[in-house]
Amino acid sequence: MSEPVRLSKLMSERGLCSRREADGYIEKGLVFVDGKRVSELGTKVDPDCAIRLDSAASAQQQQRVTVLLHKPVGYVSGQPEPGYQPAVTLIRPDTQWQDGRANQAFHAAHLKGLAPAGRLDIDSTGLLVLTQDGRVAKQLIGDHSDIEKEYLVRVEGRLDEKGLALLNHGLSLDGRKLRPARVVWQNADQLRFILKEGRKRQIRRMCELVDLKVVGLKRVRIGRVRLGDLPPGQWRYLRPDERF
Repeated sequence: MSEPVRLSKLMSERGLCSRREADGYIEKGLVFVDGKRVSELGTKVDPDCAIRLDSAASAQQQQRVTVLLHKPVGYVSGQPEPGYQPAVTLIRPDTQWQDGRANQAFHAAHLKGLAPAGRLDIDSTGLLVLTQDGRVAKQLIGDHSDIEKEYLVRVEGRLDEKGLALLNHGLSLDGRKLRPARVVWQNADQLRFILKEGRKRQIRRMCELVDLKVVGLKRVRIGRVRLGDLPPGQWRYLRPDERF
């Protein structure tokens, strides 16, 4: 027989919500296990049990927003650094992209708990996802995330076939091997990187290991969602028909 596991952990693993959200739903009595309401934090359950959220919890999840921002250079994606602003300060009514397809009006409540799902260095630009939804965050940055991130990287220096092969597979950072990547030349001075992980300053450090200097880095895709024509410094809501 399988060992019982914490209900909140199991809910997170199944992608129902984050562990913190699960605890909140359990406290409010909004979670049913095998048809029975559970309201005690720390409850352990059979890992094969059936879990259902109350309609009130499902409605809360439907109201949570996910935002796509074209982050400019000079903004930090997460915690503010001295002299620099976090990217979330760009999420304002006057910076919402008016492309004729805006499906949702800005509301101040959308800023509550809005957090970046992944990082983008202060000197990098491109697609940054911010979300109120723990399910989206887990999908993009959870331990077992397999979502591709695509970057256009302008470089200086010379790169031979051996160096290109190392960028694709064979490098280590901080004593840990990197997962296989896809790296190809986009044009004479620009590489296209497709990664399934996001270690700190990973691309810049990878390039340093093969004697390249990064002079420009732009993220153009996360999963199936592309940056597209979204202008720098502007943002839009993830549309209902879009999935990472």
